[in-house]
This record gives sequence, C-alpha cells and structure tokens, in this order.
Amino acid sequence: MEKIREKSSVIYVSVITSFITTFMGSALNLSVPALEKEFHVSAGTVSWVITIYMLTCASFAVPFGRLGDRVERRRILYMGILIFSISSAAAVFSAGIGFFLAARIMQGIGASMIFSTNIAILVGAFDEDMRGKVLGYSTCATYVGLSAGPVAGGILNYNFGWRSVFIATAIVSAVAFCVAFFRLPYSKKTEFERKPADLAGNILFVISVILLMYGISSLRQGRVSLFILGSGIASFIVFIYRESKARNPLVDLKIFRDNPSFLLLNLAAMINYGANFVMSYMLSVYLQIIKGMTSQLAGVILVTNTAVMAVLSPYMGKLSDRLSPSKLSALGMSLCAASLFIFSGLTQDTSTAKIIFTLALSGAGLALFSAPNTNAVMSCVKKEDYGVASSILSTMRSMGHSSAMALATAIIGLYMGTESMTSAQPDSIMTTVHVIFSLFAALCILGIFMAIRRKM
Repeated sequence: MEKIREKSSVIYVSVITSFITTFMGSALNLSVPALEKEFHVSAGTVSWVITIYMLTCASFAVPFGRLGDRVERRRILYMGILIFSISSAAAVFSAGIGFFLAARIMQGIGASMIFSTNIAILVGAFDEDMRGKVLGYSTCATYVGLSAGPVAGGILNYNFGWRSVFIATAIVSAVAFCVAFFRLPYSKKTEFERKPADLAGNILFVISVILLMYGISSLRQGRVSLFILGSGIASFIVFIYRESKARNPLVDLKIFRDNPSFLLLNLAAMINYGANFVMSYMLSVYLQIIKGMTSQLAGVILVTNTAVMAVLSPYMGKLSDRLSPSKLSALGMSLCAASLFIFSGLTQDTSTAKIIFTLALSGAGLALFSAPNTNAVMSCVKKEDYGVASSILSTMRSMGHSSAMALATAIIGLYMGTESMTSAQPDSIMTTVHVIFSLFAALCILGIFMAIRRKM
C-alpha cells in the first residue's frame, strides 16, 4: 500500500511540475501591456520578462541534470520546486523591473532544476512495462501547460492583474513541494556515483546555450545578433572539444557516439516541438487577420490541438510499453507532417470545420509522438544518466521553439518586408503561410526518419 502511495505521489509531482513550469513560460504573454504601464519601461525591456525565463531554463537544465545524477535527484527536485515557489511569490512584490527580472531568473533556475529531474524520477520509479504510460501523463501536462499559459494567464491578468498569475503559481508550487518533500521516496545511494563536478564544462555549456538561443531568437536585429550566434557556435565547439578530453565530463559524449539513436531522437523532438509551436503562431495570425476572428474565438479553435493531445497521450504512452516506441513516434511525426501539409494549402475560404479537423489530426500526431519519443530517448541511456538525458530533451524543446520562430520570422521578413501583419495585403500573408507550413512539413518528414532510426 505504501509503495502504491509513493508511486502516486511521483506521478502527481511530475504532472504538476511539468504543467506549472511550462505554463509560466507563456502565461505572461498577454500581460505585456500591463507590465509596460506599471514599470514605465519599453516593450523591448518587457520582452526580457519572457526571454530571460526561457534562457535560464534551457541553459541550466543539463548542469542540474548531471548534478542530480551524481547526488540525489529528489533533493534537486524539491529544492527546485521550493526556489520556483519562493521566486513566484517574490515576483508579486516587485516594485521595479530590476527586481522583477531577478525573480524571473530565479524562477528559471528553479524550473531548470525541475526539468532536469522530474522525468528522471518518474522513469526511475516505474518498471519498463509502465514507463510509457506514466510518461504519457507527464507529456500531456507539459503540452497543456504550454497551451493553457496564454489563455489562463490572460484571464487572470484581465480580472485580477498580472500579479495573480504569480500568486496562483506560488500556491500550486507550494503544494507540489510539500508532496515532493514528504512523499517522494529516497533513491538508493548506490544508484549515484559521486564524482568531481566539471566546473569548466558547466560554465561553457551555460554560456554557449545562452548565446545560441539569444542569437537565434534575435536574428532579425542584424549584425550584432549574427556575432552573438557565431560566438555561441564557437563556444559550443570549444565545449564539445573540452568534454571529449575531460575525465568527468558534464555530458559524456559516448551517449551520442555509441548510440546515434539518442542524438537522432532528440533532434526529432526539437523538430516536432518547433513545428507545433510555429503552427499555433501562424494559425493564430491566419484566423484573426485573414478570417477576421476575435482572439478569443481563435484561441478556442486552437485548443482543439491540445485537447486531442491531452486525451490521447496517456493511451499512446501506454501503447509504447507494448509496441516499438520509435515506430509510434515516427507515425506521430507522420501525422504532424500530414497536418502541416494540409495547412500549406489554406485559402481565404478554407472552412472552419476543415481547420478543426486538421488541428485534431495534429493533436493525435503529437500524442503519438511525444510520450513514445520520450520513452525511446530514456531507453537509450543507463539509469545513472536519466537526469542528463531528460535535461537534454527539455533543452531540445527550448531550442526547437527558438530556432523555429527565428526561421518563421526570417520567412515573414522575406515575403512581407517591414510591413506589419495587420496592414499587409492578404495575398502576401497567405504566401507566407504557405511557405512556412510547407517548410515545416518537409522538416517533419525528415523527422520521421530520425524518429524511426533506432535498433529495437
């Protein structure tokens, strides 16, 4: 009975933390005008409220994942939840933008500690024949958090102000902390190998990820962004070289060298996350500007994708315990590619019913891909490397979002120049939509072969 309660607690903590950390990544999107007004700052400054959280999450996830693999993941997890909860509460009392950004950095650090351990603990707590099923719950919570952020955050901001977003987050996080601290089982000490930390590797990794992500996301700003991106690439090359020589590397390159499937599955995840992110963005533009819908109605239609994914994910995860997870994820990627291909043929007269059907198809593809792909990734590594493996996967999600939006922005600039979306001609918007959806459909086709390239 005690064992069942412990496992239930593991699932609960994993689901709640997967939801709340991704929720905070987008929950403030509709609060930007209110933040500008309250702190008397420019839109560019307020954009850092969103950016700095994502940069911190991505850059610190792998270092904390390796730390969790070498000490005890449970401690890293509940410390991360505690930091996340306290920083959320601190943000409520922000009197200036400086303090608020500092709170967001601490939120990002707490979230990176969570990202690096919650999946590893979840996978480690269950036998292999249950792994896919429980990953389905966690994956579902991640996508629901990503999708619910703008909707729930907008509602809270409109009715109670932007501080209410942080109050709600702090309360939910505090509950999750109590469950994690008192109910999660301790891991056996023999599961963790204590080795000296690779301090230089940690610093190089953090610097390279920050430079890469910021450089990619700000490419449209010109030469300075190209310099930052180039510096990120150079520092990442130095990081790879140093890790190949280090005695106790942050990332053991054997994971990639001896098991190419691990790299390919992570790249497939990056493509899938990025394609889904861009799809939601471009459809939002299409529904509001071309179809003339309100933001509320457009949001309701777009929820179709997440709703189908949320319902099917646990079942698809469970199915991956019986069938090849890589084949299921390849099938899921195929459905995502098919939905993008259908959207590449959108016209100004496309029916709402067809859009909803295609979104449902995409949601089914996401459900088929996400949990099975995570299952396949975690199956590629030993138990002692679960933390760094799940951290790399979460970093791929952030890199997928940034690189996909940078690519979409470049295409928008190519076809629309400096015109705003609202003032652009419908024909130029539709051309842009067609090109972007066609490109990401092609990338997803490439992702199919990455996902299925696994010996099982």
